[in-house]
Amino acid sequence: MPSKQKIPPNSSKTHASPHEAAPDLRILHYNDVYHVDPSSAEPVGGFARFMSLIKDYQSGKQFKDQPELLTFFSGDVFNPSLESTVTKGRHMVPVLNTIGTDCACVGNHDFDFGVRQFENLASKTNFPWLLANVLDPALGTDVPLGNAKRTHMLTSSNGFKIGLIGLGEREWLATINSLPPNLIYKSASETAKELVPGLREQGADIVICLSHQREPNDNKLAEKTDGLMDIILGGHDHHYSHSLIKGTHVLRSGSDFQQMSYIQAWRNDAGRWDFDITRRDVTSEIPEDPAAVKLVGQLTSKLKQPLSKPLGWTATPLDARFSTVRMKESNMGNFVCDVMRQHHGADCTIMASGTIRGGQIYPPGAIRIKDITTCFPFEDPVVLLRVTGQMIWDALENGVWLYPALEGRFPQVSGIEFEFDPRRESGSRILSLKINGEEWEKDRKYKLATRGYMGRGKDGYMSLLVQSEGGQAEEIIDEESGILISTMLRQYFTGLRTVGQWKNLPDHWRDVATSECTPLSPVITNTSASDESEKARPPVRNPAEQVAAPESGDEWTKFLQSRIGLSKAPVNDDADSDSEDDDPDAVDDDKMDFEVLLMRKFFARWARKAGLKESACDPNVDLAMSVDWARTIAPVLEGRIKMVP
Repeated sequence: MPSKQKIPPNSSKTHASPHEAAPDLRILHYNDVYHVDPSSAEPVGGFARFMSLIKDYQSGKQFKDQPELLTFFSGDVFNPSLESTVTKGRHMVPVLNTIGTDCACVGNHDFDFGVRQFENLASKTNFPWLLANVLDPALGTDVPLGNAKRTHMLTSSNGFKIGLIGLGEREWLATINSLPPNLIYKSASETAKELVPGLREQGADIVICLSHQREPNDNKLAEKTDGLMDIILGGHDHHYSHSLIKGTHVLRSGSDFQQMSYIQAWRNDAGRWDFDITRRDVTSEIPEDPAAVKLVGQLTSKLKQPLSKPLGWTATPLDARFSTVRMKESNMGNFVCDVMRQHHGADCTIMASGTIRGGQIYPPGAIRIKDITTCFPFEDPVVLLRVTGQMIWDALENGVWLYPALEGRFPQVSGIEFEFDPRRESGSRILSLKINGEEWEKDRKYKLATRGYMGRGKDGYMSLLVQSEGGQAEEIIDEESGILISTMLRQYFTGLRTVGQWKNLPDHWRDVATSECTPLSPVITNTSASDESEKARPPVRNPAEQVAAPESGDEWTKFLQSRIGLSKAPVNDDADSDSEDDDPDAVDDDKMDFEVLLMRKFFARWARKAGLKESACDPNVDLAMSVDWARTIAPVLEGRIKMVP
């Protein structure tokens, strides 16, 4: 049967083959997928439209009597996305399995929630994960990180044996904070030279490398292996590209369900392979697959309850009003910038205040996941740059350029103290600058944590433009290797938990969470309080335990629920369990409302009786709020930003 099909709409020929007969192999490749919902710009992508194409290639009439489709994935799926901040990647497992993936390479973001969480997720997929050149001696001899496999063999429906090897690059290992010690990284090219002959000895007719490396590293791999492998299907980059180097095809297939590659392969007389490669863009013209639409609905509907879960607790009001964050120092800005700096071990942080979208004061008490995702909705990760003191000075000048307009470019900072005079001409308003308590030095190099958005020169931050975009800022951790602010804050708050601790949380986040840079609520030590005040203060316990009584018919609990207007008693919830039997997504809405509303209803009265001071808007008052029943944040104003009156 002729193989040359009419090229579908919104597709293009990446590499053509002269063959007319039916192919010996049919392959579909995709990489770096994060969001199950479509975007607003073409190609819109989205899992439902992507699945329509998958099903067409799997069972379309035009492919009758041809080999069954083989589907390969090149890493990065479990993070970053808004959904993954809640599910820790679990929601992508049924997506990968529904696609019919046959084999995958591990990507760096697949370890964002820890190696154990990756192992947990990988064990639920219907295919093997490969990573041949990153070994963990703690698991045994020549065992890859995360208990992945080094190579894999499978047989096509028409009897061809396919040898697969997975390779990653050294660079992205340095961006992961949850790696076990003593890892062994081996050169990708040397690993290929070591293992590919073994695949050939096992009878592999074709050798396919699934990689998660930058394009230059894949090209170097092809150059150094001199035709040892037939094709490299790469990931890590988010663009589409193809090249042919020393007889090895090097292909990457876009990202985020917006593109894919359909590959037909023929074995030629020389024992090598000829490839016909078609790029498919997933546009809005492609109908959505009904079953996939239903699955997406099920996955996203499950997020509504988890988004209402208390994530952390604040002892002071968090001021996220536009009129505050875009005009002056904010304790919300201080807190987030501190976490960004601590996470990356930076000297300082600059964050455009337009990042903070809450538009309100968050009162003392519970901070819900939806508070974080609503206040920090942007999906560009935090990056780490190496910049000069002059570049930081220029960035701050840009931040106050349009003051007093409520512009999102106004800076919130950490590790920085500066003073500006809004009466002076724009571009010369900064009067002084200290970095880590020391006078700034024009030519000194500093490590700066900031948003990827600013590293692309947005909001006028051209002094922070990264080298890959034509600027001068050196990227230590780029956007691909960074994590979202919402993800960062979720892991930070989890690090503060001392009861029901998240099993897979890396030690890194406990270190970040307990850093002295972010004020925590002090323990009350007033021993002169009256007996009545002492009785009014609750005992030391976990906040969830403080407000949630057991479901045992307790009359006091029933009375309080009646007063608040809830009829359903709260149930015990281990919010940080990763087990399937105790799914953290299975959250009772009434329980959440009971906890939060109970606190808000009675907290002020309790605080007064306990002799605590409180402030509605100004967290810089001495001991604005303090509690002794939970580890809570208590960020204050510290004079980081000063304005000449």
